[in-house]
Amino acid sequence: MSANGGGAPWNPYGGGQPAPPVRRLTFGRLFNPIAVGRAVFTPSRPDRVHDPAVKKAQVVRTVLGMGAIVWMLLSYGLASDADAVMDDRFGQIRTTLITLAVTFPVAVAVFIAAARPPHRGLFLRRAAKPAGALLALFVTLAAPRLITGLGYVTEDTDWTASPGRVLLLFALGAWLLWLAPFALYGIAQSLVHVFRTADLHETVPPLLATLLVWEVALFDLFQGAYGSVPFAARLALTLGGPLSVTALALWELRRLRTRHGITLRGALLR
Repeated sequence: MSANGGGAPWNPYGGGQPAPPVRRLTFGRLFNPIAVGRAVFTPSRPDRVHDPAVKKAQVVRTVLGMGAIVWMLLSYGLASDADAVMDDRFGQIRTTLITLAVTFPVAVAVFIAAARPPHRGLFLRRAAKPAGALLALFVTLAAPRLITGLGYVTEDTDWTASPGRVLLLFALGAWLLWLAPFALYGIAQSLVHVFRTADLHETVPPLLATLLVWEVALFDLFQGAYGSVPFAARLALTLGGPLSVTALALWELRRLRTRHGITLRGALLR
């Protein structure tokens, strides 16, 4: 029996389509932030199930969820302009990341501890890439603030004081130009792939996404988010995301079981 679960003899693709080939990063591709982001934030385990229907559903869920929230913010005057919308969404993303930073190690530890040998050691090794993706996004989002927070760059910095500072200005500018698309792509892929946790096991992304979205909903509830919207709209904003993500997760788990023979019980050898 394999880590993919199920009682039938293991098929490396679980009855699904072969995973797309992973393009290795070369020195030249390091200058392409999207190529680097794809290597860092998308699942790459070659024996994982690649189901186009599941991938489309994940993308649609992410796009519709973000679009619905922005529409509600604009419709009810919660955000006066586009900058306010972006600030509000990035604030929620920040909350999500903080929540995930706490939830991720606990959930993964519980998943690994619940598995029986030899899957326990296998899953522990597989957890490195999802953890690396989470760490990479944290470092990326924190880097600009860290530079200003340490005092290397302030409003009073005289960039023309020396040739060295001029060179530093160009270097920082080029780095930020590279970092911006890398961060945006990383956020999008992290939402779709739940920090590439399919590299751990196919059942982890829907389970972790469900847990995370309900945690964020509870944060919104206790923080009084969307307080100026009508009750029905506030209820839709608070519960719409968790309910839709839960429904999608249940559908994904059912599809993994019925189409590919992959179950959580099989993965844990229970």
